[in-house]
Amino acid sequence: MTEKILILDFGSQYTQLIARAVREANVYCEITPYHKEVKYEEGLKGIILSGSPFSVNEDKAPTVDVKSMADKLPVLGVCYGAQLTAKLFGGRVDKSAKREYGRAILQLQKEDALLQNISTTSQVWMSHSDTIKELPAGFELLGTTDSIPVAAFMRNSEQGNPLYGLQFHPEVYHSAEGKKIIRNFLVNICGCHQDWTPAHFITETVEALKQQIGDKKVIMALSGGVDSTVAATLINKAIGKNLFGIFVDNGVLRKNEFGQVLETYKHLGLNVKGVDAKEHFYNKLKWKTDPEEKRKIIGGGFIEIFDEEAKQLTGIEMLGQGTIYPDVIESVSVHGPSVTIKSHHNVGGLPEKMKLGLVEPLRYLFKDEVRRVGLELGIPPDLIFRHPFPGPGLAIRILGEITEEKVRLLQDADDIYINGLKKANLYSEVWQAGTILLPVKSVGVMGDERTYEYTVALRAVTSVDGMTADWAHLPYDFLADISNEIINNVRGINRVVYDISSKPPATIEWE
Repeated sequence: MTEKILILDFGSQYTQLIARAVREANVYCEITPYHKEVKYEEGLKGIILSGSPFSVNEDKAPTVDVKSMADKLPVLGVCYGAQLTAKLFGGRVDKSAKREYGRAILQLQKEDALLQNISTTSQVWMSHSDTIKELPAGFELLGTTDSIPVAAFMRNSEQGNPLYGLQFHPEVYHSAEGKKIIRNFLVNICGCHQDWTPAHFITETVEALKQQIGDKKVIMALSGGVDSTVAATLINKAIGKNLFGIFVDNGVLRKNEFGQVLETYKHLGLNVKGVDAKEHFYNKLKWKTDPEEKRKIIGGGFIEIFDEEAKQLTGIEMLGQGTIYPDVIESVSVHGPSVTIKSHHNVGGLPEKMKLGLVEPLRYLFKDEVRRVGLELGIPPDLIFRHPFPGPGLAIRILGEITEEKVRLLQDADDIYINGLKKANLYSEVWQAGTILLPVKSVGVMGDERTYEYTVALRAVTSVDGMTADWAHLPYDFLADISNEIINNVRGINRVVYDISSKPPATIEWE
């Protein structure tokens, strides 16, 4: 039985960070919108109430029955969750004299299991416009800051299950001991055993897949990326040769990627068919220059190829996909309880078209957890830690029309760049790197010969999640060496530039 913490989302931008902190403590958790009914199933150990952009004093402020929850389980309110708790139990919450945002120093007023081994003065991160002015009867003050009277509080133990509130955000990086506080809640307060590890996940998931799939056959599109590979490996451990993988060469993969990935799949014991569809895609991409049109052609072409391959198989009843947790988390709208669910399937449109049941073994994992599970499964680190690569591949790194010759030029140049990063021990220091072939030719001189050839731009960014990114400050000597190597070895390219744009305002990819 897996122990679980439930995080009720009131629309905070930091809710996923709470989940990440809980998972990092080897405790399983799920995020659910605040307005969904809480199921007090076996294994549920505690509830965390997130922050919110709302004020608890607004007419339509989101609310839940905190008292009922605390009658059954330990509860921790964070920021809005703390204010809501205070108000519902009879405390007073008013507008702050000024909105408090940024660093503050938490000053402990009382020792408690939640704040065990926390410094008497500890840096925390505030983000709120309301302040708890008075605690309800039966509650105790645990901590203050210079600017607010109630930064941490608890319900008296004789009142029932532990019920805590934190005015600050322990889940963010700037709260120096925040993750320790969350771990204290999980272990000291909820009694979690911290046994949710990659090995534990694999054992439970394989058993669950056996129950879900039985003797049915599963088809799955593989991309060579970490998500689809880890998902396929888990399904394979459950059903073996009843998994049929399809890996399509769309003509815009990295250099030698098709053969290398198929070899990796063979080594992992996966039943995968490689389909060389380069000509199919090149014909469809001919004369096309619009980035969105190129994306649609590659996505649509992939579905056509996949559908053709699927028709050659009999008895397929299920579709495997590498969907991960950020793609399926239900997000609370700040304008009300409406819910949006992101859809990011590997094979858009196929589930509806093919009437197949879905198998998504990674749908409750974050990206870094997928990587840890992959390593535990024995998948080669080179594949696990590969940089993100766009779905349309090199098609959106070739600005303008796609031709087989341009693909070859870009593959060769990009291969030199990526291998150079690895040799210089720089690959793991950047979030994503790639080469862009520009629709620009310029004059050059090689020996006594004048050239008129293409320009490539090198791109490398640092990031945490890809939402924002800064250009990577690669050493000048490294860039000079890579430029020389590309120009000397890739006939057709005579100029190399380096992109120093950050996101925003630029994007990571050029198209």
